[in-house]
Amino acid sequence: MTFMENISEVTEFILVGLTNTPELQVPMFIIFTVIYLITLIGNLGMIMLILLDSRLHTPMYFFLSNLSLVDFVYASAVTPKVMEGFLTQNKIISFSACAAQMFFLIAFATTESFLLAAMAFDRHAAVCKPLHYSTSMTRTTCILLVTCCYINGFLQSSTHVILTFHLSFCHSHVINHFFCDIPPILSLSCSDIHLNEIILFLLCTYDVSFSLVVILNSYLLIFIAILRMRSAEGRKKAFSTCTSHLITVSLFYGTIIFMYLQPNSNHSMDRDKMASMFYTMIIPMLNPLVYSLRNKEVKNAFKKVAGKMLTSLGLVN
Repeated sequence: MTFMENISEVTEFILVGLTNTPELQVPMFIIFTVIYLITLIGNLGMIMLILLDSRLHTPMYFFLSNLSLVDFVYASAVTPKVMEGFLTQNKIISFSACAAQMFFLIAFATTESFLLAAMAFDRHAAVCKPLHYSTSMTRTTCILLVTCCYINGFLQSSTHVILTFHLSFCHSHVINHFFCDIPPILSLSCSDIHLNEIILFLLCTYDVSFSLVVILNSYLLIFIAILRMRSAEGRKKAFSTCTSHLITVSLFYGTIIFMYLQPNSNHSMDRDKMASMFYTMIIPMLNPLVYSLRNKEVKNAFKKVAGKMLTSLGLVN
């Protein structure tokens, strides 16, 4: 079956969503609206803050600005459609919109996986080889690392979307999820999905294992370097630069491993929905909060930018 033939056969899907209870629709809409607004303000605010403050023009914040961009995009691929479903009860999504949603979500979620590894490598260079940091983490090196993250994300996303949407769908058009994710869509197909499942497992295993090996190896060397430091103040500073990243890594990979690297027999759609909600909506909201609340440089930059804005508006002298 060709891609165009499949489009003519399937024109739309129906998303079951998170809940069908009528009295919960408005409260859930309000909750997710607040979550999405915090996500937008937090991530776009972080990007603007890094652009506006020259003191944040360092490799660490270059990676962080890309992390914020990635979080903003893949949260925006999912959350507005969920909010529309709560408000209008319209849970229909067209075939092409479903494919687009899956593409952007997987592309930027995969990019985040590799970005977190790149950020761990940057922290390793900063803590373990501080004298060579400026020469090892040059602007060219940082751009190259980030570009590789995006290329990996888009290549893998293209692979998943092409393989998934070339299948025949004849069992049902109802997706037991709140967005177009691979496992619930594969369950609707009457084609042989064995190859899809193998590729999904292999690519997810590669993403998680490669990134975690880089992260764990980087932090092992970081902790060894910290233990060798004679200054208590130096150890404290080194730990503080890594804590936010470790929290982000734990949240992201814990959810991904729970979602995709378990046997099909252990899958529960209700449990998967909660895990999916966490990594598509909650983590993108939490990341800028984690980095801003635990980072003195970000706090100082925010005070500086806010002060300039208030002064320009004439609210303060």
